[in-house]
Amino acid sequence: MSLLRRRKPSDSDKKRPTVPVPVPVQDSEADSTKGANKASSVPVPNSVRRAKARCSCFDSCCWWIGFVCSTWWFLLFLYNAMPASFPQYVTEAITGPLPDPPGVKLLKEGLRAKHPVVFVPGIVTGGLELWEGHQCAEGLFRKRLWGGTFGEVYKRPLCWVEHMSLDNETGLDPPGVRVRPVSGLVAADYFIPGYFVWAVLIANLARIGYEEKTMYMAAYDWRISFQNTEVRDQSLSRIKSNIELMVATNGGKKVVVIPHSMGVLYFLHFMKWVEAPSPMGGCGGPDWCAKHIKAVMNIGGPFLGVPKAVTGLFSAEAKDVAVARAIAPDVLDFDILGLQTLRHVMRMTRTWDATMSMIPKGGDTIWGGLEWAPEDGYECSNGQKKQQKNGNSDSHKGKGNKTNTGVNRPRVHYGRIVSFGKDVAEVPSSVIERLDFQDAKKGNAMADSNASCQDVWTEYHELGSIGRKAVADYKVYTAGSVLDLLQFIAPKMMRRGSAHFSYGIADDLDDPKYGHYKYWSNPLETKLPNAPEMEIFSLYGVGVPTERAYVYKRASSAECSIPFQIDTSAEGGPDNPCLKGGVYLSDGDETVPVLSAGFMCARGWRGKTRFNPTGMKTFVREYSHSPPSNLLEGRGSQSGAHVDIMGNFALIEDIIRVAAGATGEEIGGDQVFSEVFKWSEKIKLKL
Repeated sequence: MSLLRRRKPSDSDKKRPTVPVPVPVQDSEADSTKGANKASSVPVPNSVRRAKARCSCFDSCCWWIGFVCSTWWFLLFLYNAMPASFPQYVTEAITGPLPDPPGVKLLKEGLRAKHPVVFVPGIVTGGLELWEGHQCAEGLFRKRLWGGTFGEVYKRPLCWVEHMSLDNETGLDPPGVRVRPVSGLVAADYFIPGYFVWAVLIANLARIGYEEKTMYMAAYDWRISFQNTEVRDQSLSRIKSNIELMVATNGGKKVVVIPHSMGVLYFLHFMKWVEAPSPMGGCGGPDWCAKHIKAVMNIGGPFLGVPKAVTGLFSAEAKDVAVARAIAPDVLDFDILGLQTLRHVMRMTRTWDATMSMIPKGGDTIWGGLEWAPEDGYECSNGQKKQQKNGNSDSHKGKGNKTNTGVNRPRVHYGRIVSFGKDVAEVPSSVIERLDFQDAKKGNAMADSNASCQDVWTEYHELGSIGRKAVADYKVYTAGSVLDLLQFIAPKMMRRGSAHFSYGIADDLDDPKYGHYKYWSNPLETKLPNAPEMEIFSLYGVGVPTERAYVYKRASSAECSIPFQIDTSAEGGPDNPCLKGGVYLSDGDETVPVLSAGFMCARGWRGKTRFNPTGMKTFVREYSHSPPSNLLEGRGSQSGAHVDIMGNFALIEDIIRVAAGATGEEIGGDQVFSEVFKWSEKIKLKL
């Protein structure tokens, strides 16, 4: 109010001439408007005008904030007041009647709960809670640090990173910190409120009679190596005990195990651990799996790894992060309120040893080399729905990718997982000049000049400018050489990883060395259990553009920064739609390429092979991606995306039928939309 108080006119105001503005009026109105004309000629001081302008702006802001808040609360009231069936009513009005959920449909068919079910969650989808922490985590005892609302990320980000990171030397808890997996079905039913993972499948199983005593969530700490989950938490022993209990209390009926994503590799490790003798194994004996497991229904399994794991360890990026980094580089690369975002992400994730389980396995034999890849000839279809087919289609021929329109497109070299420059990714390998990086001299001058590099540990501060240049001068890396690359840029991380994981192809599976746990999660270096009656399924989505190879460039040379990044300016254009934003895309479920998800069940384990000596049956079940038709459908019931497929009605129906007693043949055997069988035949692997 003080701004509007009238002040005494100053001398300058008195001297300022006043020019009245005449207002034309009719004679009959002259007397009545005389006073008004006099009032209009009174001068208004400038300070009052400015005060009124400021108040007007302030009032407008207040009105705008009030309007937004009122609208928000009104919409919230309507949301809570409207009937629960209203969204379904609107959706049906747009798209027609919705099908019954799988559980309702199969209940009408007479299916009932039969085999106990075990869920094995993948990486990042399981909740983690704090049991012991430092002073900055006061008040967070048994609160979720991962999953839920992620509230602590915003309140105390550096404290959160500190507690989510593991020890650089041991790969276990740092001193004074204990973060443990949440237990029960709530561990991974929802990732965050409203974003389901296992919840839809659990709800549909419940409709045919399942309950918590016949469903078990095999939660584990997905950050640490598989064997260390047993060393620290006895997670493998708990899975073994719970499966034995479920079989014993359900009339001897074997369990159906449903792993998702990295959980597929974790359970592959478990099946070797449970039959192995102590001290490494669970002493279950060679027939434990045959006695306790009916089927393993793997969802989105990265059996042979994923290229995305390489970029995550190399530059803390994937396609979406690279795009965000290109749009707003200052946000992710620079120091913001003491939080150097990407550097802290790399510092944290490079201590998570489990991520190294998903580095591509099999080298150039599986993923291709400089001049070939199993997916040669793949045509990016821009998300068109696929038609079911068998695996015997004719191979494409020629150097280019000849489309059904007869247009020759540039060849995509999928075997070149990392290329420094778009030109390097496209030209013949014979013209690429490469300088070996492994003998390059590393330097740590930057670490001496800037002690803060040590605070955000990524190992890049030890690489030095010569080492960075050597990495880029090697030009191109295949699945075989990315292991050397990671060993060069992060030797401490890879030293821990190589103690727990292996990425090769076994020459002789009877060699005693393959009895070590480091080989158990690699299907190319281990045998399936002696369980001929058990069935193995590979269930995954197709028709979603999936990261397969990358174009990189040198990034900022600033001290302590991540020196490499995906080159989002690299675009393929109309002639090469497979290259978008520096990422070469292939077929898959957005995260796992078809090659990784399908090869083992399509060929590596098909029939009696050295990897499947008892000849247990394997099935490939693909689900063609179909995005939701409107926002009210949420994430859709026909999605093939890596996580959204957990709500796919067709997939859920297949799982329920098997859990209710059906075999793989009885649900239709193989269901294939991709070229997985053709691509698998191109891989020259001794079976």
